[in-house]
Amino acid sequence: MKLFEYQAKELFEERNIPIPNGMLIDGPWDLHPDHIQLPCVVKAQVLQGGRGKAGLIQFATTFDEAYQKAKQMMNASTYIHKLLIEEALPIKQELYLSLTVDPVSGQAMVMACANGGIDIEEIARNRPEQIIKEYIDLSSGLMPFQARNVMYSLGLKNSLVSKGVSILTELYHLFRQYEAELIEINPLVITTDDRLVALDGKMTLDDNALSRHNRFTPTREYFESEAQYKAALEGIPYLEFDGDIGLMCAGAGLTNAVFDLVHYYGGSVASYLEFGGPNYHKALKAMNIILQNKPKVILIVTFGTIARADVMAKGVVEAIEQLHPDIPIVTAIRGTGEEEAWRILQSAGLDVLTDTEEAVQKAVQLAGGKRS
Repeated sequence: MKLFEYQAKELFEERNIPIPNGMLIDGPWDLHPDHIQLPCVVKAQVLQGGRGKAGLIQFATTFDEAYQKAKQMMNASTYIHKLLIEEALPIKQELYLSLTVDPVSGQAMVMACANGGIDIEEIARNRPEQIIKEYIDLSSGLMPFQARNVMYSLGLKNSLVSKGVSILTELYHLFRQYEAELIEINPLVITTDDRLVALDGKMTLDDNALSRHNRFTPTREYFESEAQYKAALEGIPYLEFDGDIGLMCAGAGLTNAVFDLVHYYGGSVASYLEFGGPNYHKALKAMNIILQNKPKVILIVTFGTIARADVMAKGVVEAIEQLHPDIPIVTAIRGTGEEEAWRILQSAGLDVLTDTEEAVQKAVQLAGGKRS
């Protein structure tokens, strides 16, 4: 679960990590000349990166300018529900600082860079040697010498080193307290009066740990579409793309193979929904969600042992009877009880395919894509 910037900064402030003075508003109507510091920055609260390049972070030197830019942002997208208005700071240097989990070692990993800001992705891609990394043994935690190593590697001197050590130490406490997958400050700025301030903040929590952290509950505003929200409420993994074929697949490995086959045969994926594991009996809800993204074809590919093929087939037929989808449905359902599954599908007028590659080719053809 991703947190909004203002939520991450609330946690930063509680840990005495310096942040700019600011106020959270629901819209331009909440602005008042006496409540904001000028010049200021108007920041859309959305769960996406690249806000600066997308025009969702704007500077304003007057109240009227701040009001108009806030109005423009709110009118530009139905996904923007809140704005953060912050003082504009005099910046001497932008740094990057983050904590995440290293998938190879299983340790926590600090990543830092002396060149932060909107081009950090380009630096990581083209000049990875500039990214500082420090690995943390979770059994012993972040050691003071490790925090100092990071700050000296960033080129900080004098009092800025101790300030940076304090910020990184508190970030690590937040990382462990909230069982985060990622905490990021980009940029962490050095101001002209030698302060270190978290100008932005990102935080991603482990979905599996949310039950232990009731402070944050996903609501509609956390999701870009109604389908994503419905899937989250059902606990069904779901991803949206911009193609033509809606995938209902069981298992990440099989899904990756199907995804690659779709593209190999000239097709494109509209969305993916996990139809296996604990969700194999949720055919009606799954198909209802997959139809939200308006695919041209639904492709159902499963191979289950515990997730029984006959149960999935029965659910698919019941979903078709209730939802009456007006698009083709291609199935390749294999696994425990597959013979009964095929009988159920045939009785409903569906073609029974047993070869995944054949099913993909048919779905791509029905969607209008092809490969010679």
